[in-house]
Amino acid sequence: MSTEKNALAISLFSEVLAADQMVRNRLSRVLPKGMEISHFSVLNHLAWHEGERSPAQLAEAFNVTRGAMTNTLNRLEWAGYVHIRPDWDDARRKMVALSPAGRRAREQALNAIAPMVGDVIDNLGEDRVRATLPILRELRARMGPVKSD
Repeated sequence: MSTEKNALAISLFSEVLAADQMVRNRLSRVLPKGMEISHFSVLNHLAWHEGERSPAQLAEAFNVTRGAMTNTLNRLEWAGYVHIRPDWDDARRKMVALSPAGRRAREQALNAIAPMVGDVIDNLGEDRVRATLPILRELRARMGPVKSD
């Protein structure tokens, strides 16, 4: 890779990592007490993708280990935010669904996040945010999980 291209890559990833850190810090401060970003992310995913998901499907969607997802799901179940049941077709598997309390907790989190996100959109401008989203989606897709042999 050329020196110029290398510098561009370093700048890109430095900005992405810095933005990620800042967003995580700000989100952590405004989420309802006791809710972690991972909890909100799973609740949001389940709300967007109505129906049930297996822990393995959720782990794959978030690019985390099954153990990490199991830990998050156990905390969400303890809080009453998800229902976990055996898979009727395969007793070795479980299925996860958003509970009414989980839907309310997600809404509460969204209401807490909304002013922060609104300020960002107001400062950047809606057109610039819309123009940025396809680039970020493509970057995420290209940086997806690396397949191991």
